[in-house]
Amino acid sequence: MGQVTPAAFALDAVGLNDVILSVDLAGVLSNAILGGVAARTARLDIVGFVVLAIMSGLGGGIIRDTLLQQGMPVALTDPAYLMTAVLGGVIAYFVTFNGRWSRRVLLLLDALAVGCWSSVGVQRALDAGLGWMPAILLGITTAVGGGMVRDIMLLKVPTIFGGNTLYATSAVLASSLMLILSTLGFAVIGSFVAILSGAALSLLAKRYGWILPTGYTLRIPKPILLLNPRVWRERRRRGRAEDPAADPADLADPTVDPTADPTAGRDGT
Repeated sequence: MGQVTPAAFALDAVGLNDVILSVDLAGVLSNAILGGVAARTARLDIVGFVVLAIMSGLGGGIIRDTLLQQGMPVALTDPAYLMTAVLGGVIAYFVTFNGRWSRRVLLLLDALAVGCWSSVGVQRALDAGLGWMPAILLGITTAVGGGMVRDIMLLKVPTIFGGNTLYATSAVLASSLMLILSTLGFAVIGSFVAILSGAALSLLAKRYGWILPTGYTLRIPKPILLLNPRVWRERRRRGRAEDPAADPADLADPTVDPTADPTAGRDGT
């Protein structure tokens, strides 16, 4: 087997950038269309379609680049992103995506975009010199930020906070894998793994209805009850009373002497 030359590695990196750009723009288009679908549900006009499409398709990347403070957001400097988002809004304005196959295509592109945006967010954070936790956070923000902004503009609780299949969890998985592989020096492989793993988990969650559990209330007994001996005696007596095989003598209060005169101490006698 021949050795991998720097020129071949550079060629692979260029090919990877082309793939990431293509998946990135496809994700922008699909999420922009989803923003337009939400605008149709809310009965908005063409302005609402375009605004929601832009926020849904580009919101996560704009938030990421604004937090990094490494120059203007890429969505504003590269006209391809803004034009793709506007195109998605216009398409959703004229086309109703109610068919089974149209919905499946949008779902597939959105699932691929989760891993793509997560890997891009992680790599941008690492290039800016941030640690592993901010890198994962920015990867997740890049993937889910647009959908959150869209839902907030429609006065809705963001769907990633509950009631929906796994989406942010897919971004966590893709971001974590990208971080590990990029730290080990396999950024190219990490990007492919992030895209495939994020898409696979998102599609499987949609297929089988995987969701995260909601809040659980842990009931902790009050300390004052645990330290009160009278409460424990009452509980023991109640448990013995419910046991048909219990000895009646055991039901008596152990603090009371059964041989004592109950009239003792009264009227001075």
